[in-house]
Amino acid sequence: MARVISVGRQDFEKIREKNNFYIDKSRFLVEWWREDDEVTLITRPRRFGKTLNMSMTEKFFSVDHAGKGYLFEGLNVWEDEEFRKMQGSYPVISLSFANVKERDYASAVQRICQILAGLYQEHRFLLDSPRLSEEEKKIFRSVSVDMPEVTASMSIHWLSKFLCCHYGKKAIILLDEYDTPMQEAYVNNYWGEMVSFIRSMFNAAFKTNPYLERAIMTGITRISRESVFSDLNNLEVVTTTSEKYADSFGFTEKEVFEALEEYGLSERRKEMKRWYDGFTFGRVKDIYNPWSILNYLDKKTVGIYWANSGSNSLVGKLLREGNKSIKQDFEILLQGGSLRTEIDEQIVFDQLSVKQNAIWSLLLAGGYLKVEKTEYEDTSGIRYYTLSLTNQEVRRMFEDMVRVWFAECGDNYNDFVKALLAGDEDAMNDYMNEVSESLFSCFDTQKSPSKREPERFYHGFALGLMVSLRGRYILTSNRESGFGRYDVMLEPLSEKDDGIIIEFKVFQPRKEKELTDTVKAALDQIRDRKYEKALTEKGIPKERIRKYGFAFRGKEVLIGSGNGK
Repeated sequence: MARVISVGRQDFEKIREKNNFYIDKSRFLVEWWREDDEVTLITRPRRFGKTLNMSMTEKFFSVDHAGKGYLFEGLNVWEDEEFRKMQGSYPVISLSFANVKERDYASAVQRICQILAGLYQEHRFLLDSPRLSEEEKKIFRSVSVDMPEVTASMSIHWLSKFLCCHYGKKAIILLDEYDTPMQEAYVNNYWGEMVSFIRSMFNAAFKTNPYLERAIMTGITRISRESVFSDLNNLEVVTTTSEKYADSFGFTEKEVFEALEEYGLSERRKEMKRWYDGFTFGRVKDIYNPWSILNYLDKKTVGIYWANSGSNSLVGKLLREGNKSIKQDFEILLQGGSLRTEIDEQIVFDQLSVKQNAIWSLLLAGGYLKVEKTEYEDTSGIRYYTLSLTNQEVRRMFEDMVRVWFAECGDNYNDFVKALLAGDEDAMNDYMNEVSESLFSCFDTQKSPSKREPERFYHGFALGLMVSLRGRYILTSNRESGFGRYDVMLEPLSEKDDGIIIEFKVFQPRKEKELTDTVKAALDQIRDRKYEKALTEKGIPKERIRKYGFAFRGKEVLIGSGNGK
């Protein structure tokens, strides 16, 4: 009989006691312990079993769970007789920053103080310990929800000392979702303050701490050493490209197919692989995210489970407000293509909007992109990665994200698309002028559009067309054709539809008197540079190719058409 699936349960003890569906990852405990690294930082995308593995680690090592070896019976870790003796033998400090998602610095620190105060509350028995001095107990009592920042930054260090004094053994520290406060700080503009506070806390807990046995931190991103880890030279970093623990987080294809068999779904292997396969950790390919697999097994239908399981606000902001190059690459990815770029796994949040490849590094760490190929430049030794969207689920998530961007502009955008398809030039002009202001605000972060910055808008607009017309047209933008480059080309998939070429032009007062002159310049460029060649070479007759010039003066738009000849 198939085990009951508990979607969202992350407590190892409950899962084992209730015999919920569980894939054995306990070999991680043996591997991690034998590596003998003092502080280990493991980064994986969200919903990849990080919290469950941290719960498993706590239940195995913590003295609070001594005598609960039955939880591990039948698992890989229990096959090692020597390792069994370690169960329940260490004091363990376990905490999570997953819920530190505040909009300002003061609130974020207050939330962290609440977490730390709750941790101390769980260990109040230490106040009765004869091995703690009165001075140490006084320090213990000073930890509260309204404690000063300097007290908060030392609280994990002090608790490990108190536990070491009480048990006569150094403590293991487990910190889950360490980077959540940092991501929220970046999004809400209090990065500098949070960096200073977190750096001080981490230094006290993980570096200058003689009471630390070992530690594990988990998160989605590897925040740069200069930001929060500048003092930690004892840090072993395990990212998605590392070989260590490659199959300890997420499900392997063998594990997924065995699960399908358990639930009588073996015939759905191809569907499962197309939608959810694609993650690669180290050299291990065909990794699946557990969240989607559990939901699929439970609901027995495909859906956007993992990709919509958390906030994509940071990713959306960076893509929407990104420059022309970022949007062009994003278009290629959405169409199933790939991009070649350097990757810096040390995420520097305050450079995300400046550094060209930073966004792709973030998307790779977050699981939205996968590595197709890795190669080195012979002369420079720089490592380049060929990246693509991870799978169908991620592609659908991004398409939905783009739809939301345009939904914010109201129904006028959809009306414009209908007018474009119908060839109704007057309606196109009416609707485009109504939506241009909101679209410019969405895709161009500059206060006053310039000759260059409207390109953020153009390529955002192209993304909207790509998603709106998927299944009816193939959209390309800024590609070579004839003697030049067109802005947007729509290649019809049906003989019933016309091909469409759109050229964007910004009004240039030194050369043009009216917007009509700008429209004419756009149409002349389409004709002179023979942009229609890309369509005629695919068998589309010239009379079925429509050409439009879009002229912009600020947020004012004028659209004019060519006659297709």
